[in-house]
Amino acid sequence: MGKKALILIDMINTYDHPDAELLIPSVRKALPHIVHLLERARIKGVPVIYVNDNFGEWRSHHGEIVQAALAGPRAELVSPVQPDADSLFVVKARHSIFYETPLSHLLSQLAVDRVVLAGQVTEQCVLYSALDAHIRHLQVTIPENAVAHIHGDLADASLLMMERNMQATITTAESIDL
Repeated sequence: MGKKALILIDMINTYDHPDAELLIPSVRKALPHIVHLLERARIKGVPVIYVNDNFGEWRSHHGEIVQAALAGPRAELVSPVQPDADSLFVVKARHSIFYETPLSHLLSQLAVDRVVLAGQVTEQCVLYSALDAHIRHLQVTIPENAVAHIHGDLADASLLMMERNMQATITTAESIDL
């Protein structure tokens, strides 16, 4: 069995976008499970990689993205999952965590072949990232209670697609053996 990494997708967020009000209730529900996964990964020394949108701010670096989210109106959704000194951070510009990012190279350097994808949005960035991980021959696990959605019906369909079409393991955060 290969090495795992926990990847948190777009959790550093100002929630200043048109669909934020639809997303926030699901984030609130998923947040305790994400925090639990994050704590377990850190205790076990599992690499934690944040892959996050840059929100079109091409001169920003990860510290500025974190500070903007912590200074925003929804800091209570960001503070519990903020990166620590050991966390790795990759900035993305599109939906997939792999598209035009160094993530594949980073995972290779870490000898990771199994990824746990948590974060937001299930029917967008999580789905597209799971597909890109699958085509890179990575084993994918999605903790369904540690991903947040905008539209519940699309999230359910996305989880089913990830399981059937990408052979992703769909489970709960508490069931994942890190």
